[in-house]
Amino acid sequence: MSRPDAVPPADAVPPADAVPPADAVPKDHKANAPRSIGCFVLTISDSKTPETDTSGALIRERLTQAGHTVVGHAIVRDEPTQVTAVIRTGCDDPAVEAFILTGGTGVTSRDSTFEAVEALLDKRLTGFGELFRMLSYEEVGAAAMLSRAQGGVVRGRALFSLPGSPNACRLALEKLILPELGHVLREVRR
Repeated sequence: MSRPDAVPPADAVPPADAVPPADAVPKDHKANAPRSIGCFVLTISDSKTPETDTSGALIRERLTQAGHTVVGHAIVRDEPTQVTAVIRTGCDDPAVEAFILTGGTGVTSRDSTFEAVEALLDKRLTGFGELFRMLSYEEVGAAAMLSRAQGGVVRGRALFSLPGSPNACRLALEKLILPELGHVLREVRR
């Protein structure tokens, strides 16, 4: 006969109604996450101008439509020093809570965004790049492996580095970034 105050064995299975659904914790986190994030959009390109920067414009438009604030945007050449300078300056601005980068994530000799960002990250969100490439594979096939899209945390801010293609930016925003941006910031701040 067991005592009422006895501790159940470690391998005891709780009753089914006592186990929260698998998505309960993420839903709770999202419910308590910030709704509007201050974002800086950075286009990395040797050839884009404000008039031809379709990916940067798309990112700014989608962020705004989702209720986020675009606190700044810029275009820089695919030079590591230029990329890191913009990110470091943005980290000094309390209004910048997230960076969305587009361009420079491929494998050509000029693509150096991955290395520039990698050197700055305090934490890596490896799942972001993995999921992005998985979703890209569904759209472009094996060419998805050429993307070095990445996500992470730099000085308490979320950072997502996307390819330069507008379709890739749309995919990353719709399927990954916009659904989780507030949640990511909530976790980063804990």
